[in-house]
Amino acid sequence: MSMHKFMDRVIVSACLLGMRTRYDGESKPADLPAELDGVCLIPVCPEQLGGLPTPRPASFIMEGDGAGVLAGESRLENVEGVDVTEQFLRGSAEVARLAKIFEVRRAYLKSNSPSCGFGVTQGPEGKIPGNGVCAEMLRRMGVEITVVD
Repeated sequence: MSMHKFMDRVIVSACLLGMRTRYDGESKPADLPAELDGVCLIPVCPEQLGGLPTPRPASFIMEGDGAGVLAGESRLENVEGVDVTEQFLRGSAEVARLAKIFEVRRAYLKSNSPSCGFGVTQGPEGKIPGNGVCAEMLRRMGVEITVVD
């Protein structure tokens, strides 16, 4: 199914649009650039799409980043010690599926997130260099990613 006849489509972390999808049940509304006016925004939360509830315990990438998770070399664990790698992978794959269906070329993602972080993500001791799982998956698809605080 081709979407060429429709306007430009951009994936946006749902929490940035004011949706209460963050791990703590809150949102993180952001002032998105004016260039997005008139663009079809597709809100996503990879963690919810992967089956995790909201609110949910905070999660971290253990020993690596999103690239390591995709390679099967790293995993994600929540603060309760539960492995949530499968949910992060499933949710990221669903976002990637949406990007493909809607021919998305750009994404605005929440900074520092173990899903959406780009350049910096969240490890058990705090911020670490690397990409979150979903950001890495989208990057590999050629989606241009902009980080939003």
